[in-house]
This record gives sequence, structure tokens and C-alpha cells, in this order.
Amino acid sequence: MPYTVDFKNVSTVGLESSPVVDALAGLRANEARYYKNKYDHDFTVTAAQDDPETLAYIHNILAEERDLVIASKPLEVSSFEVDGLRMAYVFYESGLAINVMYGIEEGAKRAVGFKLSDGMEVPEELASSFKFARQKSKLAGTIRGSYFVIKGQY
Repeated sequence: MPYTVDFKNVSTVGLESSPVVDALAGLRANEARYYKNKYDHDFTVTAAQDDPETLAYIHNILAEERDLVIASKPLEVSSFEVDGLRMAYVFYESGLAINVMYGIEEGAKRAVGFKLSDGMEVPEELASSFKFARQKSKLAGTIRGSYFVIKGQY
């Protein structure tokens, strides 16, 4: 069942099995606040098992572009279009959040972003290939992030 993320009253609904549940909930709320403030879009998530298409889309891009397979269990996904961008998210039990930003128009920006919840280690599958920059968030504490540009067509 879809859940609209409330960034004013941060909830751990759907993320309870994560060892960094509060930080992951804050990271999810941080994303919700961004889309509400920038695009007036309500950020809605669904249990990963209830939306296998979004999960497969993200995992396919990771595999094709960088030969990446994420070891952690996916908990929630989100997929929507806003301002000419097709967005897809997956939130993992480890505290990792991955988003795919895919510009619909030819030549538009296309990238995969990684965000690490406060308190989690860099996943082994990302550690050797990506450097993570830090940013502060009132909702999520310290977020570490990295990204790569998508070269293929999806």
C-alpha cells in the first residue's frame, strides 16, 4: 500500500528492519521535503515487493552501467515524473538510498545518485568505485552522497 512520506512528522513506517532506522527515515523525509518544496510533489513510497518493475528498472541500470549488484535488502521504492524527469528511488535495509534521475528529453540530465544514512558504513560494492561527499540535513543528520552519469538509454 502506498505511503506518502511526511517530512514534518518523520515516521519509520516501512523501514523498521533497518539497523539505522531513524537515520534512514530522516533521509527519506529529506527527499520528500525536497520534492514538495521544489516541485510541489508529494513523495510516495511503496513496499519494494509490491512494485517489482521499479526495482528491476533501477537494478538493471546499476548492472548495465557499472556492473553493480546491491547486497542489502530493498525495503521501499518510489517512481514518478516531475518537471521532465523520470525519477525512481529504492531505500535499502542497510540505510542506502539510490535514486535514478532520467531526463525524458534527449540530451537531458541522467544520473544515478547514492545516499548513505547517518551511521552506516559505505557498502562494500560501492567502496572501491565511489567517493562520498558530506552534507548536513536537519532531518537526516549527516548524509554522504555520490553519483554517476548514465550513458545508456533506459
